[in-house]
Amino acid sequence: MHSKVVAMVMTVAKVACAIVSCATALMLVHIIPDLLSVKTRELFLRNKAEELDREMGLILTQEETGRHVRMLTHEIRSTLDRHTILKTTLVELGRTLGLEECALWMPSRSGINLLLSHTLNYQIQVGSTVPINLPIINEVFNSARAVRIPYTCPLARIRPLVGRYVPPEVVAVRVPLLHLSNFQINDWPELSAKSYAVMVLILPTDSARKWRDHELELVEVVADQVAVALSHAAILEESMRARDQLIEQNVALDLARREAEKAIHARNDFLAVMNHEMRTPMHAIIALCSLLLETELTPEQRVMIETVLKSSNLLATLINDVLDLSRLEDGSLELDFGMFNLHGIFKEVINLIKPIASIKKLSMTMILAPDLPMYAVGDEKRLMQTILNIVGNAVKFTKEGYVSIIASVAKPESLRDWRPPEFYPVSSQGHFYLRVQVKDSGCGILPQDIPVLFTKFAQPRSGSSQNSGGGAGLGLAICRRFVNLMGGHIWMESEGLNKGSTAAFLVKLGICNGPNESSIHHQVPPQVRAIHGSADLTGQKPILRDNDRSVPSNARYQRSL
Repeated sequence: MHSKVVAMVMTVAKVACAIVSCATALMLVHIIPDLLSVKTRELFLRNKAEELDREMGLILTQEETGRHVRMLTHEIRSTLDRHTILKTTLVELGRTLGLEECALWMPSRSGINLLLSHTLNYQIQVGSTVPINLPIINEVFNSARAVRIPYTCPLARIRPLVGRYVPPEVVAVRVPLLHLSNFQINDWPELSAKSYAVMVLILPTDSARKWRDHELELVEVVADQVAVALSHAAILEESMRARDQLIEQNVALDLARREAEKAIHARNDFLAVMNHEMRTPMHAIIALCSLLLETELTPEQRVMIETVLKSSNLLATLINDVLDLSRLEDGSLELDFGMFNLHGIFKEVINLIKPIASIKKLSMTMILAPDLPMYAVGDEKRLMQTILNIVGNAVKFTKEGYVSIIASVAKPESLRDWRPPEFYPVSSQGHFYLRVQVKDSGCGILPQDIPVLFTKFAQPRSGSSQNSGGGAGLGLAICRRFVNLMGGHIWMESEGLNKGSTAAFLVKLGICNGPNESSIHHQVPPQVRAIHGSADLTGQKPILRDNDRSVPSNARYQRSL
């Protein structure tokens, strides 16, 4: 039993303790929410700090990955040799990622196997092959990301694991192989048109390392960079191969051109010598036959001598044509410019052709335009040879009817209306274009045979020349060369067989006022080399060869006809 004083003290103490407890409870009602909010804020800040740490780590990882990618890209693209690129890739990846082995499987030429071409440490036998149709290989081909594969896969066959080694993690990634033929305009090839290589990366077997995400991203980026570098190397190899092939072709073409030039010169020399040697006895035969015709002969003898003379004249003409053609082909033929009587040339052609036309009872007409100048500057001999050949062909292939010759000056304003589309005349001062048109009512020619007419020794398929007693020769081929040398163009028109034909040509001649200009002492150089397809007569001083006669007689054409 306690005393009354002790009891009072204990009672007071209990009451005070109760009051303190109540006050504390009342204060906790207000403090607990604050404590809870502080704890929540602490957790939020801790989570935020962890998130920032992760982001910082990711940024650092990305920076490290980018640095490695730049370093690897620089090493890979420092060369354009395919084997160096692949070997450098394996070495740098092995050094950067600490790999135990890194290998590259390339598709074989047949496309049914993958061939091991490059390894890092040669733990996998180089030259091994695996079928390309394995499910694991198809999975790698169909994925653009790095794929984890088991270490027992044929792509990762390394030495057997001995002891307590943990099986290493292995990843494989495809490497696109782009060739020059894969780059198409406005469209990429289908997936089946592409080919892939497989790069296999193996982590060390004596560690428990796992592939991290940034390492896999690094492998994928490097695979793309290797594909780009290999495509550049392939394009370079293709261009180098094309350049070497082009050089070889140029050397072969140059050698063939030299041999062809030697052959052409040898042929032309042979033709020149043969023509010279054959012309002398041929002229003797022609002269002797002409003298025999002036003696008293029986009709049979006269017919035989005339046949020999005619054949000799034709053979002499053919010899001269062959010589002209050989000179035209090797470019040694030179035009002889001078002033001549243009009207006189047409009159002489008519005088030469008219006897033959009279025998065949053909109507011969000639129309000279009023504005056709009397005198012109050009190669008189070649122009007359061209006109005579064309008119002679018209008479030759016409059995009945007419042959007409129309000569005029081609006006610039009407030049585009009737000129051939492949001919573009060049206008300049001091010259004009002479247009000569020869129409006949002869056998005609098929339109598809017209281009063949200007080919030497070519025979039209229509057979019109055989039916008319003629054959293919050198006449029109030489005329075409002459017209081209004189800066003009020649063409033929016909609607078909037995409908006649029209031969026309343009030549470029110099303007000359008359023979009085021959008194000027300035003369054209006797040999002016003509350029194929043009004859620029501007500024040339014309000369008149013979003032006493308007047109010199041409014994060659007279004898031939």
